[in-house]
Amino acid sequence: MNTENMLAQRAHKNIYRNGDTVVKEFDANFPKTDVLNEALNQARVEETGLPIPKIHGVTVTENGNWCIISDYIEGRTLEEIMEEDPANLEKYMRDFVALQIEVHSKRCPKLNKLKDKWDGKIADLKVINATTRYELRTRLSSMPKHSKVLHGDFNPSNIIVDSEGGYHILDWSHATQGNASADAATTYLLFALKDQKLADMYMTMFCDMSDIAKQYVQRWLPITAASRLGKNIPEEKELLEKWLDVVEYE
Repeated sequence: MNTENMLAQRAHKNIYRNGDTVVKEFDANFPKTDVLNEALNQARVEETGLPIPKIHGVTVTENGNWCIISDYIEGRTLEEIMEEDPANLEKYMRDFVALQIEVHSKRCPKLNKLKDKWDGKIADLKVINATTRYELRTRLSSMPKHSKVLHGDFNPSNIIVDSEGGYHILDWSHATQGNASADAATTYLLFALKDQKLADMYMTMFCDMSDIAKQYVQRWLPITAASRLGKNIPEEKELLEKWLDVVEYE
């Protein structure tokens, strides 16, 4: 691997450019099943026609690391553009929300169900007590069942804007099918972890453009926070635990 072509370094993975492709190389500790599931998710979502990088293959390096190879998209992240051009922030946010609503308009029946994934995460979450876990799992179970495509990590750093202004959605490792408001709650929390004003702008715009009541998205917040708490990211712990307090006991 040529480090000059490095695009990003994340926990357990390096992402680098190789000609017209991007290689996401996972370290030896990353489960093979997770690599194959991510590639399968992306291949399945690709079939919906959404603007995403196409998968070219899954391979193993000489040192035994698994890799996913996909299209390289030339451009800049929407996050960078929003930071550099705050005067047009509302326009960018409107484009961002419209793109997320387009994702939610698609169906992909073979994706895993969000409810199943989150129920397992909350059941295994030992940093909150059994009473709270029970309440969260009961609320999750009672939420309406939908089958919309959900990105699971939809935020401006995962959107590439090309030279012609086209938008491309990256990182489908968390893709599932389920309720659009759960995906919106996740995006709201991702914004809130960095900038509460942006989070509030997003929430208002998403609810207006999708014609979904804000209260409905907010009912997902404790469940969403609990599902993310299992990542054990220290700087997120305080805010996520605050959202758990939103649980309504009856």
